[in-house]
Amino acid sequence: MRDTRSLPARLALYAAVLAGAAIMLFPFLWTVITSITPEGSLADGPKLVVDNPTLDAYRTLLDAIPMWRIILNSLGIAIASTLLQLVTGSMAAYGFARLHFPLKNVVFGFYLATLMVPLQVLVVPLFIEMKMLNLQDTYFALLAPTIASAFGVFLLRQAVTAVPLELDEAATIDGAGHLRIFTTIVLPLIRPALATVAVFAFMGSWNSFLWPLVVIRSPEFMTLPLGLSTLQGQFTTQWDVVMAGSVVSIVPIALVYLLAQRHIIAGVAHTGIK
Repeated sequence: MRDTRSLPARLALYAAVLAGAAIMLFPFLWTVITSITPEGSLADGPKLVVDNPTLDAYRTLLDAIPMWRIILNSLGIAIASTLLQLVTGSMAAYGFARLHFPLKNVVFGFYLATLMVPLQVLVVPLFIEMKMLNLQDTYFALLAPTIASAFGVFLLRQAVTAVPLELDEAATIDGAGHLRIFTTIVLPLIRPALATVAVFAFMGSWNSFLWPLVVIRSPEFMTLPLGLSTLQGQFTTQWDVVMAGSVVSIVPIALVYLLAQRHIIAGVAHTGIK
């Protein structure tokens, strides 16, 4: 479509977009710059150009905490949580969108209502449940609250609803059951929505801090946000090391987003999320 805006209007639009991009990117740029700034130069304030860049903060980070073990813990929990949310979310979405059972809309409404309950309210009962089952301080305790997501079910149900019913009817005439329709017709057609849910699920698990802080005591089960919090001392904090850890924590999220970017845009467009 041809842009009919005048040249001054387009220039103003580009300037506003560039200004917004600069505001969004500055914290990330400042984080990277701080992580490569010599410790003695941090007192001079933030700079956009570092005189003598160094990787000492990253070496200190590797010595201060078991970084590789912590990254593997976070990756394992985030990947498992993402896969489980995709499986449970897509199956629940198909049930709410295609199956007929009593009080379906009421059940779906109650399920969506759980989105309004913050994690802070659920932490205590979840911890008591894990303690009664003797599962606290385990990988399962980290994973359990993220096995299913009401937001993922809602988004995937929107995508399943957009799939034409005629495809289901044609498959039923050919003798296909719900399992075959779900795996061979519905799932391939909602891949953009699945990619969107996968990115949100991975980000949510990767950045989770409160629940691991409550349920984990042993260093071998520590995740990345919890490990980075140990870098902050009671009286002093090495900000270059903290920023180095923040840079390391951003890399996997950025990679996942870049890999799924095309599907995320398509998923948002098809499901109507704004």
